[in-house]
Amino acid sequence: MSAGPVIFVEDDDELRRATLQALELAEFDVRAFARADEAVTAVTRDFAGIVVTDIRMPYMDGLELLTAVRAIDPDIPVILITGHGDIAMAVGAMRDGAADFLTKPFAADHLAAAVRRSLAHRALVMDNRHLRALADAPDPGEPLIGESPPMLRLRQVIRQLADADIDVLVEGETGTGKELVATMLHRQGPRRARPLIAVNCGALPDGLAEIELFGHAADSVPHTRLSRTGQIAASSGGTLLLDEIDSMPLAMQARLLRVLEEREVQPIGADRPQPVDLRVVATSKVDLAEDVKAGRFRADLLYRLSTARVRVPALRERGDDVLALFAAFAGEAARQFGKADWRIDAATSGRLRRHDWPGNVRELRNAAIEAVLGVAEPSGAPRATSKSLSARVADYEAGEIRAALTASRGRVAPVLATLGLPRKTLYDKMTRLGISPRDFR
Repeated sequence: MSAGPVIFVEDDDELRRATLQALELAEFDVRAFARADEAVTAVTRDFAGIVVTDIRMPYMDGLELLTAVRAIDPDIPVILITGHGDIAMAVGAMRDGAADFLTKPFAADHLAAAVRRSLAHRALVMDNRHLRALADAPDPGEPLIGESPPMLRLRQVIRQLADADIDVLVEGETGTGKELVATMLHRQGPRRARPLIAVNCGALPDGLAEIELFGHAADSVPHTRLSRTGQIAASSGGTLLLDEIDSMPLAMQARLLRVLEEREVQPIGADRPQPVDLRVVATSKVDLAEDVKAGRFRADLLYRLSTARVRVPALRERGDDVLALFAAFAGEAARQFGKADWRIDAATSGRLRRHDWPGNVRELRNAAIEAVLGVAEPSGAPRATSKSLSARVADYEAGEIRAALTASRGRVAPVLATLGLPRKTLYDKMTRLGISPRDFR
């Protein structure tokens, strides 16, 4: 079925039945009416579809219906059906906001094509409204955005484990937000008033990892006489976040295991260990059980870390959360870069739904920033490092035309004045560049 419903209005019973059948065979969701005054009662501002109507009808004609629909929502496309004698009238209606018109008799495939174009435009309008509503009304108290079942379960698990004050292993693909989950476990738990010390195990400097984690006593390492507190001891009383623990070398894993078992740490050169009161939250982007089989990770350390395990879902598993996240990121970028008039275009809307987001939330954030700045590639393909002069000129022209159409809300006359172009030249350029004024209304 199509993305939105189609309201079809025709007072001729035979033509109404035939057109209804043709639209249903094309897999549109159609509601047919014999009278325009009855059809208009089915239209609201939240109506996600379009209207197709004959012009000449008793009681209320198609032009009056067009006016009524535009009063409810000027962004609802209305397609007019007219006889040859009313073509001038239909062209005038196009200037007044009609989306398209067809003359009788018309081919079913021509009607279906016009309906698909108008439904795509309406879907884009509704997407923009939905995204703007989400961007303008974020919940500052909930850093994990999304209402999909996996995210509802994740938030519930976080609440339960935060109060339990036990070690937790957080697993998930790169870019899913594992560090945010770890931070929430700390902030919602009894240690929230104490420090959260984060250690990126994949970025520990060679030769200094032991010092970084365990610290050292005075006069125990070359070139310094002072003692140093390691990250483990610094997190005592709070939470130690071991990010990307799958990257930790085996030798360091053995020393960490002792810390977790004994809850004490011995700095380099110290005479005796010192007790530590800590909660450990570790993150991993791979299945550590597979690393254990491959000999890259200690089985006993995995058992010690995984008192409880939390899996952060990939973005492709979260359904319409993609739209909510995109709205939040785009709204943030729009405020940062002064782009209050940003709009989602058809290419970006399609990509949001089709793309499987292998980079997860991190990739989506980057895509939102690029969309707001107007530098995104619609296909999601990598941007070219160099372009020909003609391509760069075309990009510049497209940017200027889009900016003018945005400022005029899709009205062509102000664009002609702003850019100083003849009407035919402007339309030729828009056709060549794939730009439609309708997308900016």
